[in-house]
Amino acid sequence: MTANEEVNALTEAIIGAAIRVHRALGPGMLESTYEVCLTHELSQAGHTVERQVDLPVQYHGVKLDCGYRLDMLVDDRSSWR
Repeated sequence: MTANEEVNALTEAIIGAAIRVHRALGPGMLESTYEVCLTHELSQAGHTVERQVDLPVQYHGVKLDCGYRLDMLVDDRSSWR
C-alpha cells in the first residue's frame, strides 16, 4: 500500500468513526464529549489516539510554543511533529 493509500484508508476510518459517534449521540453535545467518544471508537478499531497534542511552530529553525494544539493525533500521522 502506498503512503497516499494509507492516508486515504486512515481518513476513511476516522470519518466513519466520527459518523458512528454522531449517529449515536446526535447534535448538541460539547466538543469534548465527541472527542472522548471518537477516541474510544478509534481505539476500539485498533488505532492509537493522542488527544490535545501540543503543536509548536518552527520559526527560523527554532521551535516556538505558541499554544497551538491538535485536537487528536491518530496513528502518529503528522508531518508537523
